[in-house]
Order: sequence, then C-alpha cells, then structure tokens
Amino acid sequence: MKANRRTDTRPEIALRSELHRRGLRFRKDFLVALPGARAVRADMAFPRQRLAVFVDGCFWHCCPEHGRVPRANSQYWPAKLARNMRRDHEVNTKLESLGWQALRVWEHVTALDAADMVTDRLGTA
Repeated sequence: MKANRRTDTRPEIALRSELHRRGLRFRKDFLVALPGARAVRADMAFPRQRLAVFVDGCFWHCCPEHGRVPRANSQYWPAKLARNMRRDHEVNTKLESLGWQALRVWEHVTALDAADMVTDRLGTA
C-alpha cells in the first residue's frame, strides 16, 4: 500500500489547477487542529472562508457509485472501509462545530464540476 499517495493525487492536482486557473488561492495539505481529537489535513483549504476541501478516493471512502469491498481478506476490508467512512463523518462534524465547512468531492467528479462545487460553497462565481 506504499504506492497509495496521501497527497498530490491526479484528481487533486486537476482540481487545484482548475481552482488556480479561476484565480482562487488556497492552502494545500492544510492542517486543521481539532480540540480533543487528532488534527486533520484537508487536501485544500480556504482558511479565511473556513472551507476544507477533501478529494476522496472511491475505494477508500466507499463511493456509492464505484466503491466495492474486495473479496480477498473479507474479514479485514469491510471493517476498515467502515472505519474510514465513520472517521470522515466525525471529521465533518468536528470541523462544522468549529465553524468550518467540509466539502468532500469524489475522485471521479471532473475537475470542472468539482471547482464549480468549491466556488458555489465559497459564494464566488
């Protein structure tokens, strides 16, 4: 699993490029401290607007369209993927309790559509 990148994935780079092309500036791999919990790294963040953007992989975050549970090692994977989904939900809840918005974008969403989602959240056109 060393080949699985934590940052700079192809969908993440495409979204960052499109946001930059639109003139939006953001912080990459931004650390948000959560009181009473582990800090979270947003793939992109707009600290002034308090928006954290996560580009989620379909496999690791159980996309309803493309997510699947491997048949091999059937004891491990369902529990692991369920923990990932639970952690994502907890992170969203904690960020929102601190006044942040969490925006999760699936990796299969095009960079143009994802950038539209970000600009909609930011209230810019």
